[in-house]
Amino acid sequence: MNKSLLRPVFITALGAFFPNAPVDNDTMEAVLGLAGGVPSRARRLVLARNGIKQRFYAIDPKTRALTHSNADMAAEAVRSALARACVPLAHVHCLACGTSSPDQLKPGHAHMVQGALAAPPMEVSSIAGVCTAGATALKYAHMAVAGGGANIAVSTGSELASSFMRAENFDAEPDVESLERRPVLAFEQDFLRWMLSDGAGAAVLGAVPAASGPSLRIDWIDCLSYAGELPVCMYSGADKDADGRLRGWREVSPAVASRERYFTVKQDTRLLDRHIVEAAVTRPLAAIAARRRLMARDVDWFLPHYSSEYFRPLLSKALEAIGFPIPQEKWFSNMPQRGNVGSAMMYVMLEELLYAGALEKGQRLLCLVPESARFATCYVHLTVV
Repeated sequence: MNKSLLRPVFITALGAFFPNAPVDNDTMEAVLGLAGGVPSRARRLVLARNGIKQRFYAIDPKTRALTHSNADMAAEAVRSALARACVPLAHVHCLACGTSSPDQLKPGHAHMVQGALAAPPMEVSSIAGVCTAGATALKYAHMAVAGGGANIAVSTGSELASSFMRAENFDAEPDVESLERRPVLAFEQDFLRWMLSDGAGAAVLGAVPAASGPSLRIDWIDCLSYAGELPVCMYSGADKDADGRLRGWREVSPAVASRERYFTVKQDTRLLDRHIVEAAVTRPLAAIAARRRLMARDVDWFLPHYSSEYFRPLLSKALEAIGFPIPQEKWFSNMPQRGNVGSAMMYVMLEELLYAGALEKGQRLLCLVPESARFATCYVHLTVV
């Protein structure tokens, strides 16, 4: 499409939702349950390295039953964002929803969010994936408004990870001495269990800025997948054969899928250690910065979604190595207080930063959203107006 025909697009409001009361590091195991019936020996080590102090679970701490669906949480975030934008639900023309943990295989996640909202007829799009699903949903909504297909669009990222993290989905934990020698080994099982949590974020997009208060102009969204070159690293609903082939749950009987923990979220830590920094920073940002003529000094705020504080210095070194150093005082992350909510994380960071009063007109934000499932990365560039 001719770029001259595209309309500018603005994030006019953001919303976030977290279920129940925050859960701190000392009580999280009581909520999730004891894997193998015994307390985890590695939990404190993993938590000390990932930097998270509290998170939220859609779990009743007494009964351990789920209190919210993924669609419920996404709908609550949408309501919050629309209320801030002073936009009636009836004025929304497009809804794009991304997640890695939908409530069911069918219907699509976005249709379930629309249903939870009791929304009128509109265009909807369900974006599957892992962390980049939320950024891809934002891109879909952005294109709908820019191309004139929608005057108002809403995008979401949301996760119900706790259902995978409950004790019954896990076997015995890794050896603690191995974790001390090489912390990345913890990521295969315990890292994910002590890291992933629940929540949702939403953005309202329009062709004009908000009538009052700051808006964020979407300058560009670039997403790159390396699935054609790199193997599967993180997965669920499947298992890996000895030759590295991913075998999906539909290839085996329900009994085998249950016994072999097919629906536990798994991660190949060797691949993670080998490829994540390259796929998140070294290759994509070097190419994007050259094409977009973007320089590190142009970035006023850097919002990186990383899964653990373990990766922060690695990302920083990678930025320096490609000639794109961003001082730590320009970095913003609220993961220690909000937890890792996957596809919702970018929305959650933007929501807190936007309404904290820290942004100034003309400032430029760069969001980094990587995922290790089969290695993909999205960069989102925004300007405060």
